[in-house]
Amino acid sequence: MTDEEFDEAAWRERFAEYRTEKDAFFADHPQSPVPEADRESFDGLDYFDLDPAWRVEATLRLHDSPRTVIMATLAGSEQEYRRVATLAFTVDGESVSLAGYQFDPGEEETLFVPFRDETTGEETYDNGRYLEVELPEDVEDGDTLALDFNRAYTPFCAFNDDFSCVIPPEENSIPVPVRAGERR
Repeated sequence: MTDEEFDEAAWRERFAEYRTEKDAFFADHPQSPVPEADRESFDGLDYFDLDPAWRVEATLRLHDSPRTVIMATLAGSEQEYRRVATLAFTVDGESVSLAGYQFDPGEEETLFVPFRDETTGEETYDNGRYLEVELPEDVEDGDTLALDFNRAYTPFCAFNDDFSCVIPPEENSIPVPVRAGERR
């Protein structure tokens, strides 16, 4: 969706629904990362205010030969991902490139983008946040995609030590504070 097609009112409505559903999942679902003993007192995730300025246009660069990257996890293990794309954009006057990863070859419709920014460890989770980017079916190298940092989320391991989460690699560091998405 390009900026000409962006409908802010509809976007805000979708986000209100998304956040309500996510909070309900965390409070009630058997697969919630919130420990069962804490669910009754769970009153929802904390979010930055929605800000359309954090919906940035990024140029997608697909890699012809994706390379395997080993990411460390908080549990001390390692997880293999394929670095399949680079997303280039400008935010607050800074040129930024983030790597997009896929876990399995069958995940071509989504990019996993773990990142750190200047809020990491202060206003947001100590080990960074994640963003998932849906790719259109007909995506091509050089296409422009909307990266919506309002969808940035905290990994499950922030809520429960039973989960092991990958630590965002250094290459995915944003040199400005991203005050969008989930926060502490």
